[in-house]
Amino acid sequence: MTQKTIDQCEICPANPNAKLVQLGPDTNAHEYVIALAGNPNVGKSTVFNQLTGLRQHTGNWPGKTVSRAEGAYSFDNKRYKVIDLPGTYSLLSTSTDEEIARDFILFGQPDVTVVVVDATRLTRNLNLVLQILDITDRVVVNINLIDEAQRMGISIDARGLSRELGVPVVLTAARSGEGMPELLREIAIVATGRIQTKPFRFATTSRNVQRGIDRLSKMIHRAFPSIPNVRWIALRLLEGDQSIIDAIRLDELGLLETLREKEERVRREGAEYGQA
Repeated sequence: MTQKTIDQCEICPANPNAKLVQLGPDTNAHEYVIALAGNPNVGKSTVFNQLTGLRQHTGNWPGKTVSRAEGAYSFDNKRYKVIDLPGTYSLLSTSTDEEIARDFILFGQPDVTVVVVDATRLTRNLNLVLQILDITDRVVVNINLIDEAQRMGISIDARGLSRELGVPVVLTAARSGEGMPELLREIAIVATGRIQTKPFRFATTSRNVQRGIDRLSKMIHRAFPSIPNVRWIALRLLEGDQSIIDAIRLDELGLLETLREKEERVRREGAEYGQA
């Protein structure tokens, strides 16, 4: 597939000459992994297409019949692999789509999770945003379809919402490309660690629950030392999440740990190859 270069991010103070290079399905060598999450029908696939230049490039998740889409782009001389997660309303794992999205964000450890939300249904979509913020610090919230919101007389204070959520918030109308330069910039800033996000999280009020979380967290960490966010796993165990219980019982977390290490090794080798 021919690489397609588009002038983007001319307003970026870090690099005013930065450009987006849409790499299509070429995901072999990459330095950062970006996950796209969101409710169904929020324009997530349009954001994916704008980043990668693809119109449709899908396969199945390993061992699943749910389709997946992945592609790549280069921005400011860094290569990004993009995974378009299944559209889901929740991460509570009551369906295969929810389980895939949750497991990839939690165990796949993407460098940035971009949560795409519908500007016309912001309140409903924020439920998923808050669940993802409970799992990972590395989040950019992309409020899409702002053109439709404007036609409905809806205005959104992106800066105010960013302060409340503790992560970058970007307004876009992905179909026309509006806001995409800003989205590219914020993804790069979070991926490269140029800012430290401070995501909003609900405090645990019960001392007994907190003690249970602490005890379980230590046990999980001893069994799976490189698995991230053991606190979240402990909380899900206390809440009786059967999929997490089964994953512990069947040692699937150990398998996910191995897969994550393999992905990291492939990523490092790909980055070295790209620099050669």
